[in-house]
Amino acid sequence: MRKRFNFCIFLLFTSIFSIPISAQELAFIPAAAKPINHIVAVVNEDVVTRQELNEAIKMTVARLQQQGARIPEQQALESQVLESVITKHIQLQHAKEVGLSVAESEVDETIQRIAEENKLSLPEFYTALEHEGVSHSKFREEIRDELTMTRLKEREVKNQVNVTEGEVDNYLHTQETSSEGQEEFRLAHVMILVTENMNNAQIEQRAERAEMALTKLKEGADFAQVVAEFSDAADARTGGIIEWRPVTQLGPSFAQLLEPMKQDEITPVIQSPNGFHIFKLLGRRAQEVPTVIIDQTHARHVLIKINELTSESEGKQKILAIKKRLDNGENFEEVAKLYSEDSSASVGGDLGWLSPGDTVPDFEHAMNELLPGQISEPVRTQFGWHLIQVLERRSQDISLDRRRQAARQAIRARKADVVIQEWLRQLRDQAYVEYRLDEEL
Repeated sequence: MRKRFNFCIFLLFTSIFSIPISAQELAFIPAAAKPINHIVAVVNEDVVTRQELNEAIKMTVARLQQQGARIPEQQALESQVLESVITKHIQLQHAKEVGLSVAESEVDETIQRIAEENKLSLPEFYTALEHEGVSHSKFREEIRDELTMTRLKEREVKNQVNVTEGEVDNYLHTQETSSEGQEEFRLAHVMILVTENMNNAQIEQRAERAEMALTKLKEGADFAQVVAEFSDAADARTGGIIEWRPVTQLGPSFAQLLEPMKQDEITPVIQSPNGFHIFKLLGRRAQEVPTVIIDQTHARHVLIKINELTSESEGKQKILAIKKRLDNGENFEEVAKLYSEDSSASVGGDLGWLSPGDTVPDFEHAMNELLPGQISEPVRTQFGWHLIQVLERRSQDISLDRRRQAARQAIRARKADVVIQEWLRQLRDQAYVEYRLDEEL
């Protein structure tokens, strides 16, 4: 029996708490003279406090330090981080409104994985966090929030993003016929957001802001600092880095601009439906298309289901009786058509060519023990009782299948990014936000 696969976006939460913060960098965190419970923004019915903003600024400074980027001026840094915190509040509020939550077990599993990736046991990991001034409860809260926002975005994308076989064909054709299709690019970018409710004058102001950012870059300003000062993108706090991607995943208009560029070159301001962009090419490399050979098995089966109509003992008696008939020489295909209780019965129980992982473990293990032509003893899985016959085996090159799968994922990621950006804009436009930073002055 084939097992079901559920699409899942797994969030990789990267810990930055092991990075020491110097006295110089701490100077960018507002002085303690400002009350930590002072409200710096109102977001619908929630508030952002000075303490929450300070913690977010500290994390941002640590990330910029890890990237070797200069820290922006305090006012620019504070403003950018506050926008990010506000966006986070809006998303978490929406998650609560739609009844979306993350199970504690999922939080536990994520923390366990982070600890393993840092080559630490769970107690060692918690101790390391405490040494950096991060409490167990605060870290769990951050993980829960990040998982919630990821789940929320996945929910938004799920019913809005579809990829057709024609789109996959076109994507692969583009890769085969264009030089840039065979390359991957690592980029940094500045995005100046344009929302649908902006008038022409406001859009013009945003365009001027993008040109200001470009002017600073041409004058030699550090790209990460310009990102922190100007960019409205969600990745502005991490230097605007876009890790290695096939250029076709970025869209045709960007592909044409990037193809002739050299490393460290910067694009002019590019306008798109969601705003103005500036890209810096950090690196390019050939896109590897590895050959993938796997062992496949052509098999068929008879299934007797266990349910409210058929008890465990009755099901086993039925499968044993069928096994006896097959041992006496009856045709497997005809027996499967008569007795098998799944959709494969109409084709004589034929399951086609099966790759590793296509079936549940108990079924796969029993199948792998059989020689071609051999029929198994009764095998119990969560679906019921099976008799399995292996017809033949082969080694198969599935490189094309993997390429199509990668193409489908790239197209989906590109479409999902557009959907998420638009969705975030709508959430932001619908939210009531009141800034109170000036009240601290």
